[in-house]
Amino acid sequence: MEYISNALQGLIDQMAFQNLYWGNYVMIGVALIFLYLAIRHDFEPLLLIPIAFGMLLVNLFPEIMARPTVDAAGNVVPGGLLHYFYVGDEWGIFPPLIFLGVGAMTDFGPLIANPKSFILGAAAQFGVYVAYLGALLMGFSGGAAGAIGIIGGADGPTSIYLASKLAPDLLGPIAVAAYSYMSLVPIIQPPVMKLLTTKEERAIKMEQLRPVSKLEKICFPIIITIVVSILLPTTAPLVGMLMLGNLFREAGNVKQLVETSANSLMYIIVILLGTSVGATTSAEAFLKVSTIKIVALGLVAFIFGTAAGVIIGKIMCKLSGGKINPLIGSAGVSAVPMAARVSQKVGAETDPTNFLLMHAMGPNVAGVIGTAVAAGTFLAIYGK
Repeated sequence: MEYISNALQGLIDQMAFQNLYWGNYVMIGVALIFLYLAIRHDFEPLLLIPIAFGMLLVNLFPEIMARPTVDAAGNVVPGGLLHYFYVGDEWGIFPPLIFLGVGAMTDFGPLIANPKSFILGAAAQFGVYVAYLGALLMGFSGGAAGAIGIIGGADGPTSIYLASKLAPDLLGPIAVAAYSYMSLVPIIQPPVMKLLTTKEERAIKMEQLRPVSKLEKICFPIIITIVVSILLPTTAPLVGMLMLGNLFREAGNVKQLVETSANSLMYIIVILLGTSVGATTSAEAFLKVSTIKIVALGLVAFIFGTAAGVIIGKIMCKLSGGKINPLIGSAGVSAVPMAARVSQKVGAETDPTNFLLMHAMGPNVAGVIGTAVAAGTFLAIYGK
């Protein structure tokens, strides 16, 4: 009887509710909200579901993120499952592989056909520098401020990559903030876009883009890799992998590499990266004042980046005699292709016959490159 009693007591003692505190329940609630948004409202479920489930797991069973330890006898005690996933984030392995997949999935033709898109992509980086300056004013170090600033580009992989190099202790909050805002692009951007544009501007129909030759599409990733890597060698891992993926796509004779990069490999990395990023949000690590500052700065940066892209789009609209729809400027943030789809959606709400998606893809791709260049700049300044 005593044996049964001890066994039952041991079972009760190891149950989760015995070891959790109020903060864990708060984070569990946040995870459930994220899952609801991803599943019920289709807010980028490929990102949000693994992130939210990682968040749920670590707050139910914190040891799932435990690092390996050495016991008194000198034996190595293995770490938790998601810790080993997280190593890929810490070592900067997963973000470049995500870029490889993005490059293989994305048509750079709209950017090549309309090089002016680079201006809109650059304009949307304004949010990065707003968040960077704000973080400095809040007392963060230069490297940490740079890593926080990249959230404004709505680029999760670049945020993780830069944080792993310049602010590893803040990698979790920065990654969660960046990916959360990427997922919430359809909620955050439209009000800013509508506030800064008139109905007439949103209804502008743009001329069809010129055809882009195969030679141009092949040369573009090679030239961009050479130029950017010479000017900012620190960007080579990100820009290089993005362009390699695109070169696979445009070469035309490596179909297997394109399919693997854009599908199997991409989705495996999304699972590993998403769950491990979500698992950095244990209540003890996440419910801090610094985390609240990072999340707030990220939101402000994202809003400023969207606004700057739209405002520059309005200026270009005036200079072009009304040939450019300012809505495509919002796609200058590097959430590919989410931001471009939002530009299309907001334009179609005004005129269902308006097709802006391909025009918005130009600034969208330019934004990816621009955010990577901004990250390389911070690495060059603050990297060791």
